[in-house]
Amino acid sequence: MKITLSELKTKDLATLTNRILQASDSATYPVLANHPLLTAIEAEYNAYDAVYSKQTYSGKGKDVAAADDARDALYSKMKAFLNGHRQLESVPHFQEAEDLYQVFVKYGLDLDRQSYSSQSAQMKKLIEELELPANTQKLALLSLQTAFNEMKTLQQDFETAIAEQLTANAELRQTDSASSIRKSLEQNLKAYLSFLTAMKNVPPYNDIYAQINELVKSAKGSK
Repeated sequence: MKITLSELKTKDLATLTNRILQASDSATYPVLANHPLLTAIEAEYNAYDAVYSKQTYSGKGKDVAAADDARDALYSKMKAFLNGHRQLESVPHFQEAEDLYQVFVKYGLDLDRQSYSSQSAQMKKLIEELELPANTQKLALLSLQTAFNEMKTLQQDFETAIAEQLTANAELRQTDSASSIRKSLEQNLKAYLSFLTAMKNVPPYNDIYAQINELVKSAKGSK
């Protein structure tokens, strides 16, 4: 009874292990009751089964991307408004628009195209400067205070989303991975199959061997 367990796909190994445990039921084969190899295999299978389909990452990337898109969109609209307003010298408060636009220039007109970390660092500085009394007055004159408050909220929403993502990813990676459990499971399965092979001509192991051998053949065909 030979099989290279390491060549089996993750789910196929789980299926084979489960079937071997079911076939080795002590009610059918009392000689296997409390067998140390089966006890070890069952414990490792339970741990393996719980994590083999576990994601490496939390899947919260979509939430982070959506929060980033929202802050990018409002940032771009405010930048475009100021850029247009400052060029019309005939409209009220064009100078205030010019002053505020230069604040945007100071921290980069390409924030919405930068990495998450770079954008967050620059957005924080941009917001801090726009909150200075002289600039809040200019924002009010241009009726931009509501939009600015929304930009601050969207920036905070992004920071919250990425913090949740980092926390969730860290928790997942702290959980034992299937690969770390698999090696030990394979070793004990191999030892059990070798034991049955050695005992295949001894009743009642001959019946157990025949049944497990068919399961192994089926698993080898699934590779």
